[in-house]
Amino acid sequence: MPPALPDRPPFALRARILTPLADGRTLDEPDGVLAVDGGGSLAFVGPVAAAPPDLLAGAVDVRPWVVLPGLVDTHAHLPQLPNAGLGFALDLLTWLDRLTFPTERSWADPAVAERLAPAIFRAFAAAGTTTVLAYGVVYEAAMDAAFRAAEAHGIRAILGKVMMDRVTYDPTIEPSTILDRSLRESADLIDRWHGAADGRLGYAVTPRFAVSCTAELLRESASLARSTGTWWQSHVSEDPGEIAEVTRLFPEASDYVDVYDRAGALGERTVLAHAIHLSDRELARLVETGTRVSHCPSSNLFIGAGVMPLARWLEAGAVVGLGSDVSGGPEPSLFSVMRAGAYSQMARRSLASETRPPLAGETRPPLAGETLPPLAGETRPPLAGETRSLASEAPQPLGPLDWLRLGTLDGARALGLEDRIGSLEAGKEADVIVVDPWLTAPLAGIGAAEVASFAAADAALLDDPAALVSRLIFRTHPDMVRGAWVRGRRLEGRAT
Repeated sequence: MPPALPDRPPFALRARILTPLADGRTLDEPDGVLAVDGGGSLAFVGPVAAAPPDLLAGAVDVRPWVVLPGLVDTHAHLPQLPNAGLGFALDLLTWLDRLTFPTERSWADPAVAERLAPAIFRAFAAAGTTTVLAYGVVYEAAMDAAFRAAEAHGIRAILGKVMMDRVTYDPTIEPSTILDRSLRESADLIDRWHGAADGRLGYAVTPRFAVSCTAELLRESASLARSTGTWWQSHVSEDPGEIAEVTRLFPEASDYVDVYDRAGALGERTVLAHAIHLSDRELARLVETGTRVSHCPSSNLFIGAGVMPLARWLEAGAVVGLGSDVSGGPEPSLFSVMRAGAYSQMARRSLASETRPPLAGETRPPLAGETLPPLAGETRPPLAGETRSLASEAPQPLGPLDWLRLGTLDGARALGLEDRIGSLEAGKEADVIVVDPWLTAPLAGIGAAEVASFAAADAALLDDPAALVSRLIFRTHPDMVRGAWVRGRRLEGRAT
């Protein structure tokens, strides 16, 4: 019988505790206690031997389950979740026109948002996501409904009304009024919701992307975000067709990043999703301005947008979190996103390491040291005067604990919330998940003797924290998240 999990603070859990730490280390406490005080903050995180007796006496013992920080999704689209798994291999602009815009248009009726938003937040919590930065729709009433649902559910959410004045899916708005109306409605939503629920809810000014926005909207939206202290989110360099269209629409800009730079939109409160096909200049400018990047590998593979050279971006000093990008990504689970990221980076590394001559009739990726052709997985042509060697494109792949950090503490850093969430350290807010790693075991339905022998060997293997997280990433089970809490309040989700 599974233990009865607490619904609200104060409480304590006895479990294995695994978390990245702010100093760069990873804490793995095989038998630990995590205590949440009445205000929803972490009062104690440490070994059983060091726990105060009163905490230990009242702790709910959830062993052999594991306590992790809540996952931080830095890029998602709320209304698109019903489309998850549809549109494989469609290019971005076709995917938007055929699937996404019709779905988002249905939220013109706020009753649709009232019905779907609570289920969407439950789906995120069931996957272990306790914080989500998400796009909404262009409709103010629907966004009010989404914020109300997030407030009631308890998830930590930063949401924004989508802004589009060049291309829009709402034919009822007079084109000449779109800019002023979108700015006014965004400002009204900020007044009502930014900082609501004692800071658990936030607002992100949300111009969809440069293709759908005029330079004036980008500039005015960035000004609105600065004046209100909100976030600013958009997309950048996701798809070759998109990049070509941005080049056509903004001939005065030197590149895609420069479009946003000219609008005054870059900075530490800005999160740009995808950033796959950046030039060296663009990457340097994002790092220089402290602009955050949301890496969405599941989505990038699903629609064939490309493979981010993640190692280069991190080496350059970019602040990168993970995004599910549902429904470009086929599911909300960040554990699945970690798996897609690990596979794609390994594939990029394998291609970059290619040194043999081509077989007869074979077209191979460029050899290390060759220049001018694009890098493996890259689709843009090289910039004038640019040369690269593939030798630098074959670093050691990130390990499971690195991916866990990207999905938790680095995601919190991307949102500027690392002082509050992202790791399990005393004094931080209690955004916590409990997972059952045994649901990820490879074998089931075998005899009792074999079960006992296998379980003992498996338990010894999972003593290694990297092995444990590897199982969570590469054998993700839909029910392995047994509980999720924000500020110590348990979130409703499929598994709870």
